[in-house]
Amino acid sequence: MTLAAAKRVAKVYTTELDAKAFAKLEQLAATEKSVIALKAAEAETNLPAACCDSIFLRFVYHHLTRPAEIDASLFHSVKPGGLLAVIDEEPPPGSSAVPGVPENRGGHGVPQKVLTEELTSAGFEVVKILDDWPNHSYCIVFRRPSP
Repeated sequence: MTLAAAKRVAKVYTTELDAKAFAKLEQLAATEKSVIALKAAEAETNLPAACCDSIFLRFVYHHLTRPAEIDASLFHSVKPGGLLAVIDEEPPPGSSAVPGVPENRGGHGVPQKVLTEELTSAGFEVVKILDDWPNHSYCIVFRRPSP
C-alpha cells in the first residue's frame, strides 16, 4: 500500500511496529524518495505533528493494544480538516479474544461501534461509513475538525 500511495502523492509516511516489516519499509524508503519510514511504538505513531493531509489504517486497528493513546497520536498527526480512514472488520461470531488487545473487540476484528466511539472520543468526527464490503469488513472515514 505504501508504494501505491507513493506513486500518487508527493510524500508518504509509513509506520510499522514489527522489526522485520519495518526493515522492509526502510529499504523501500531508500529507493523511493517520497517515502519516509518511521518506527511506530505501541502507544505512539511517531508521526510529526500535523504532518498528514490524510492517514489510512488497513486491518490494523483491531490489533492496537493501547487504542486511546494511538488515537490521540493519530489526531495529533492529522492536519486540522484532514481525514483518517480506517478499514477493518467485525469480529466473526465465535472468534476468541486476541492476547493483549482490549476485550471490547470481541475477538479478531473490531465492531464499528467500538471503533467509532474510540475515535470520536479522541476528537475525530465521522464523515462516512462504508459497511457493505465483503467478509464483514468496513471503512469509516473520520475528519479532524478545523479550529
